[in-house]
Amino acid sequence: MNQLDQLKQFTTVVADTGNFKQLAQFAPRDATTNPSLILKAVQQPDYAPLLTGTVERFKGWPHDEVVEQVLVRFGLEILKIVPGRVSTEVDARLSFDCPASVARAHRIIALYEEAGIERERVLIKIASTWEGIQAARILEHEGIHCNLTLLFSFCQAVACGDAGVRLISPFVGRIYDWHKKAAGAAWDEAANSGDNDPGVRSVAQIYNYYKKFGIGTEVMGASFRNVGQILALAGCDLLTISPDLLAALQASDEPMVRRLEPEAAKTSCVHAVTYNEATFRYALNADAMASEKLAEGIRAFAADAARLDQMIQAL
Repeated sequence: MNQLDQLKQFTTVVADTGNFKQLAQFAPRDATTNPSLILKAVQQPDYAPLLTGTVERFKGWPHDEVVEQVLVRFGLEILKIVPGRVSTEVDARLSFDCPASVARAHRIIALYEEAGIERERVLIKIASTWEGIQAARILEHEGIHCNLTLLFSFCQAVACGDAGVRLISPFVGRIYDWHKKAAGAAWDEAANSGDNDPGVRSVAQIYNYYKKFGIGTEVMGASFRNVGQILALAGCDLLTISPDLLAALQASDEPMVRRLEPEAAKTSCVHAVTYNEATFRYALNADAMASEKLAEGIRAFAADAARLDQMIQAL
């Protein structure tokens, strides 16, 4: 078997793209999107008609609702291809507004349900701020499942588990990027690869903690820079992978082994912790990498959301 098929034996493979026409060749179970991926897709000739057609249909509606229609339209196309779930993101500009995030999630879910999609097939993506996690707590109690994104630290993962979040997306590649940049000329690529990759270590720590204490939140490693990071996390609940890395896995017949095991995790030497708002904010602030990458990620997604706004308003 090729590496992609090998990986599917013990990890749910998710496609990380807005380019739904690429999905079928990799047969992922789920798919994730974000504002940057949607923006990239709608600038391609294959997808531009989807944007223009949706905007034309809802011309005169409040702008936020038109944007939601565009995002859900992409999600509906993806769900025609994948048998599982699609993740659709709440506007990053609402990352520090719990009530507004909940309201936006309600509207997104309503659009999917109006189109005949059961809410079990949709994950609402929200940034892993304190406010975002509390919004997810509310939504999960209502049976609306969430994917907490822009997750870089252990405290974020613990708080998500305590909130009963369905799934988290720790960002492997962006953690790796930060440490590599911080090390500068002293960075040793060989010494910081595989199990020693800082992004891989972060996800493995979260996975072991969840399995040790029976936390039902699914761990989905995200934001990969190379195949080696994926191989080092084989066995993680889910991995969301870009089309180029899916193709690289599909092209290789090299054997892979499972690296993360639930039973092994239960014997790991970790201790239960919990956070309230004050201790969460302090722990996140104390982690320079996580606080910087969270802020950077929110700014980038917000900027792309604004660019999508401009494209829609120009039509």
